[in-house]
Amino acid sequence: MNQPNGYKVLAGQCFTKNSYLVESIRVEDAIPIMEWRNAQMDALRQKEPLSKEKQFSYFKKLIEQVLPSPSPNKILLRFTHEDKLIGYGGLVHIDWEDKRAEVSFLLETEIAKDPQKYETHFRHFLALLQKLAFAHLGFHKITTESFAHRKKHVKIIESCGFTRDGVLRDQTRVDGKWVNAVVCSCLQSEYDSKEMG
Repeated sequence: MNQPNGYKVLAGQCFTKNSYLVESIRVEDAIPIMEWRNAQMDALRQKEPLSKEKQFSYFKKLIEQVLPSPSPNKILLRFTHEDKLIGYGGLVHIDWEDKRAEVSFLLETEIAKDPQKYETHFRHFLALLQKLAFAHLGFHKITTESFAHRKKHVKIIESCGFTRDGVLRDQTRVDGKWVNAVVCSCLQSEYDSKEMG
């Protein structure tokens, strides 16, 4: 994958806070991400394990081809701490006309098992993503949709400037059982108020 500057819309920028950084995803991130996704399917909309072939095909067709676009349908980011890849995520289902997108996030599997580390890293990721979405891209709104059984995950989102919009009942199956999804959102005006205040 030839991506010297990543997503054109990011203009080669990375976003940092303390020792955390988000920047355009890279091809070398494909296999670690595949492994994390396969290990954490109960937190994702993914229905079957990914293969290396499928993962590289996804990177080639659905990431590489949109890097030069001024309005890609998704912006996937590598998330590092102290120069080590610890997760990924970004903005998906982007609507450029209405300036909104959905947040995506996944942390490295072993780190994700530690509740304290998970919260610390997730909070930093959300702060960096809000800066990218609102300060850099000028989005109006970003949303999250989280499975209701991930109570800690939802609590962190709501403590980081997101407001609960509602619950989608029986939204998906996890381990054969129907689960609800909690929808939250953050508006640019709310982000601006938090940054100024």
